[in-house]
Amino acid sequence: MKRIGFIGAGNMAGAIVKGLLRTGKWSPDDIAASDAADAQLRRLKKLYKIETTRDNRALVRGAKTIVLAVKPQIMAQVLDEIRLESSPKKLFVSIAAGFPLQRLEQGLGRGTRVVRVMPNTPCLIGKGMSVAVAGAHATPADLKETLKLFAACGEAVSITGEALLDAVTALSGSGPAFVYLFAEALSDGGVRGGLSPQLATKLAFQTLAGAAGMLLESGMSPRDLRDMVTSPGGTTLAGLTALDQRGFRDIVIAAIEAATRRAHELAAS
Repeated sequence: MKRIGFIGAGNMAGAIVKGLLRTGKWSPDDIAASDAADAQLRRLKKLYKIETTRDNRALVRGAKTIVLAVKPQIMAQVLDEIRLESSPKKLFVSIAAGFPLQRLEQGLGRGTRVVRVMPNTPCLIGKGMSVAVAGAHATPADLKETLKLFAACGEAVSITGEALLDAVTALSGSGPAFVYLFAEALSDGGVRGGLSPQLATKLAFQTLAGAAGMLLESGMSPRDLRDMVTSPGGTTLAGLTALDQRGFRDIVIAAIEAATRRAHELAAS
């Protein structure tokens, strides 16, 4: 019996497996994965020496905790396939965006213990942010176990109220893309000022990394850190004024609101 099995052997499943093994609390013998794509299975087996199979039902039979790491478009099909192997004795953890707990529980059968998690792509480098919400039959121990799994590839927290996952999806799920766009703009601004593309890119990326480190480690608020950099009549103030004149804050907030609405639409459909 495996401690954890993954249905779906894509990038996110691989990131979680890598994190679990890195902690030393799980070994390759504790983990298995299934997928319809042989190439994905070969990749995970080669990288992490875990057991792999194309048989989703066999994987569910042989695992205590099952992570559903498939795209939401095929989730219903997967649930139909594994329903007969489902049991209240097993914990199911879904990372499919926009696929609600009620549909997961209905698809897996009465009394199934389900936790839904929204991770983000920085999990791929161990810097992820994952947010979990428990289903109707999941226990506090189930939620604790889920958070332990996802803490292996970054930070993990739980919330009460599945509706909040729409905002989570917009902020931490889509948020990295907004940061990447900002990074491109920083670099482009440096090039416009005369820097080479290579130097502008290096400065932009390291500036973002350093600023994020200050936010996480200094204990200061974003406003306090901003004030620390901003001198009266200086260059930072000139740049901030230009951002304010063009509605930068409102644009970012609008992006989060638009992504939240779209997450809600996807969940409703």
